[in-house]
Amino acid sequence: MCGIIGVYDVPEASKYVTLGMHTLQHRGQEGAGILSKCSHSDSIHSHKGYGSVASIFGNEQIMNQSLPGEMSIGHVRYSTTGGTGEKNIQPLFCDLDFGQFAVAHNGNLTNAKEIRQNLIEMGSIFQTTTDTENISHIIAHTEKSKTPVNRLIETLKKIKGAFSIISFVNNSMIIARDPNGFRPLCFGKFNNGYAVASEPCALEMIGSTDIRDVEPGEVIVLNDSEILSISADEIGWKTKHKFCIFEYIYFSRPDSVINNKLVYQVRKNIGQQLAIESAIDCDMIVPVPDSGVPVALGYAQHTAIPFEMGITRSHYKGRTFIQPEQKIRNLGVKLKHSPMSLMKNKSVTLVDDSIVRGTTSKKIIQMVRDAGAKEVHLRIGSPPTVGPCYYGIDTPHRKELLASDHSVEEIRKYIGADTLDYLSIDGLYKSVENGKCSGYCDACFTLDYI
Repeated sequence: MCGIIGVYDVPEASKYVTLGMHTLQHRGQEGAGILSKCSHSDSIHSHKGYGSVASIFGNEQIMNQSLPGEMSIGHVRYSTTGGTGEKNIQPLFCDLDFGQFAVAHNGNLTNAKEIRQNLIEMGSIFQTTTDTENISHIIAHTEKSKTPVNRLIETLKKIKGAFSIISFVNNSMIIARDPNGFRPLCFGKFNNGYAVASEPCALEMIGSTDIRDVEPGEVIVLNDSEILSISADEIGWKTKHKFCIFEYIYFSRPDSVINNKLVYQVRKNIGQQLAIESAIDCDMIVPVPDSGVPVALGYAQHTAIPFEMGITRSHYKGRTFIQPEQKIRNLGVKLKHSPMSLMKNKSVTLVDDSIVRGTTSKKIIQMVRDAGAKEVHLRIGSPPTVGPCYYGIDTPHRKELLASDHSVEEIRKYIGADTLDYLSIDGLYKSVENGKCSGYCDACFTLDYI
């Protein structure tokens, strides 16, 4: 899971990309990069770094002229395929026979290893360990008689898995989403040009209008003369919508509207359904901030039990789940969460969005007990996470997933809760889609991989 944003045909485009990247920071805190280009020049300008957007693109970088041009793309990285390392920070760019090519990618290519090996045997020399670099090498080997746009489309037809991408092909910007639509991508007008981003909250922040989802399998070409939308049918893709349902549970910002659904409202629906299924008498409902807050609010409203912000969260600490190393996640929990004394001698129901590895839950429950709570009940706004994700989440091995080989009772004992209940898979679909189960990837809960 990463965040991508692009601005086309707008003066000082990189400044708007930088602002949008701040809005997408929750999607990746490992590194960030921006490319920009002037329509009248062949030069691509780049600035990348390891760390947060604020640390890499401070006021000095935003205001100076190091990233000039009317075209710009940006990327916030959360490492999955290829692992950590500054060399893997996107966007990637290269010079090809037809000119310049650059790409920013959110997702995971499931056939990346096979493609990479074939390309190496054909003589390709890789500069990174990320799966995104495959795209550059494939397009270099595609039939030279085709237009650059058609060569990119032919490239995308050869890769499998999840991809939402923004690319430069000379003076054109090309936007594409895989035919399953695993990861979000939206598009809108901006000033006299256009903007695209992983989530609409980034486009709304910079002032985009007429925002819509990029359809699964759709390719959008922006150039000086036209805006061209190429459908999945025209490309020859058979679409089978499999949007990641975990985007609603955890990844996306609550103020984003994705697939015509406000993420905040979906999370409140989840909390209400969770209360219907597993409410327990207690003194207060306390969310595990931040993504657990709307879930807990829905839960509290349904039960009429007082809602209290009993745990404060430091917003100067990144999201624990997407820190790349386990030892960092362990220390990060204490830096990130701090319980309040108002829970002393109270029976508390903690509400969180998910349990993945169990690290955070165990430490938070112990902190709440240390704060004096006499009972700690835990309610989770998703089903048990039993399977790894191959489409852009860093859970490559089942052994890392607590629920993959432990029962609910075993998990309860491990994390130290008095009681533990998860939302059912049926309850999740009631919350998201009024009970309809089609159009989503839920393999992490059901092992039903496409």
